[in-house]
This record gives sequence, structure tokens and C-alpha cells, in this order.
Amino acid sequence: MTTTSVQSAPRLGRYAIDPAASSVGFTTRHLFGLGRVRGTFAIRGGSFVVTGPSAASAVRAEIDAGSFATGHAGRDATVRSARLLDTDRHPLIVFTAERAAATELAGTLTVRGQARPVRLTVTGTTTAPDGTAFHLRATTRIDRTVFDVTAMRGLAGRHLDLELDVTCVWTGALDEDRPAR
Repeated sequence: MTTTSVQSAPRLGRYAIDPAASSVGFTTRHLFGLGRVRGTFAIRGGSFVVTGPSAASAVRAEIDAGSFATGHAGRDATVRSARLLDTDRHPLIVFTAERAAATELAGTLTVRGQARPVRLTVTGTTTAPDGTAFHLRATTRIDRTVFDVTAMRGLAGRHLDLELDVTCVWTGALDEDRPAR
């Protein structure tokens, strides 16, 4: 997006998540809470349907579990292994929401086949002036143990503070899927 953006709600319609312009960052603790770890996951793709009222909007985001990266090869391999994320058997982390408000996305996060409710706090939305894209920032805190990711207690942090930066690109109006009468 090279145009100047404005703070406003995106126009009604269907959007695709742009993986190249989107990311999930996280912060956690290790070594019994003494050390801070920062890292990222890549977003593989997804969609965002903006409806009126916004509470009926829908979101689906697919995160590449194997993209877990902290800059420490040994730690990253351990987290991707069967002991923690088991990315060979569960390559995707999926977030779906069927309710979206200006300040919150309430939905379900699925990690390692375990689906649990989660709420993301929307911290900012910027819409391109021509309505062809919008950028959403949101945060949440995840307790990995509720997703049955329980190995290495004490050595690996229990909570991950997530920060999502997602760019969505316009793909069409809401009524384009309706068959002609």
C-alpha cells in the first residue's frame, strides 16, 4: 500500500489476508521466567468478511506452525518437535471468528488439534483511502497448557503474548457469491 491511509472501518466485502504483509509476533519467558524470548510465526493465508453489522463479520487465519522462529535454532527445533507444537502432524494453527467488533475479535484458536475460545483485542485498524485494503493490529495472551502443549514446564514459558499485524486486500463485494435469479 503506497497511498496515505486513514483511520476508519473497512468497507463491506470480502478480503484475503496478504501473507507477505502480515505476521504474528510473540513474547514469552523461559528458564523459570528469567529470560525473555521474542519470536514470530508466518501467516499462511486466510480471509476476512466484513459485514454490517460488524458483529456478523467472519475471520479465518491460517498460521504456519513450522514457521516458529526465535533466532535460536536449537530452541526452534525443539518447539516445532512432537514434544511441543508437533508441526509434522499439525502444520497449521487456525483462528476463526464469527463475531468481529471494532475493538475485539472473539473466536476459536486451534493448536495441535485442540480448539479453544480466544479473544483478540483490536489495537488499531487502518484503511486505504481507496478501500482496497486494510491493516489490523490485535493482541492477546495465550496459555499454551490449555492447548495440551505442556512439555518443558519451567523451561518454556506458559504464556505467549501475541501481537498480530494483518493486511487484508479487497477481493469482492458480499453479494458476488449469490446466484443470479
